[in-house]
Amino acid sequence: MASLLPRPRSVLAPGAVHVPEWLGPERRRALVAACRAWATGPVPMRHTRLPRGGVMSVQTVCVGWHWQPYRYSRTAQDVNGAPVAPFPSWLRDLGREAVAAAYEDPEVARAYTPDVALINFYEGAATMGMHQDKDERSSAPVVSLSVGDTCVFRLGNTETRTRPYRDVELESGDLLVFGGPSRFAYHGVTALRPGSGDPADGLARGRLNVTLRMTGLPG
Repeated sequence: MASLLPRPRSVLAPGAVHVPEWLGPERRRALVAACRAWATGPVPMRHTRLPRGGVMSVQTVCVGWHWQPYRYSRTAQDVNGAPVAPFPSWLRDLGREAVAAAYEDPEVARAYTPDVALINFYEGAATMGMHQDKDERSSAPVVSLSVGDTCVFRLGNTETRTRPYRDVELESGDLLVFGGPSRFAYHGVTALRPGSGDPADGLARGRLNVTLRMTGLPG
């Protein structure tokens, strides 16, 4: 549920900006509906298997490009061989709007042309270990949108998975953008707050996280 106390916009680190409650109820519901459609295919949502045999606790589906550790492709050879769902123009526009809201710089926003979305679904004890988003050829910012249960997001440094880091709770509707000096910071999700979401958002349980990125890949 929404916090009772005001949650102001904050700079977590240089280039990393948290904008609470950026997505209103209508936009949250629309994003959930879109994610439900993508989750059914052509490449379905699944638990990604890592190269060393481990399986991620979150479930993932991609739009625009298919991500598998640690590369992008247009088809999901590790799932069912199908081509990934196309990246819609409205999602690109949403990404530009998000960058504008975070950085308050229209020129930076106009240059932002995301072409891939990774949608992660967290439920129960699902977490995300500390990692860098570095499979892209572009160093453009990453846009992160949250809907559903609150999570504890950990933003670290660019050198190690350990301290210094900062923890922040991301609630439904929150926007987080990290770029510039924080673009390749280690980050992860250490915990979920089950039951903290609002069913009116269209998500009965769990947390949806939509991350938009520029791959820098041709085509």
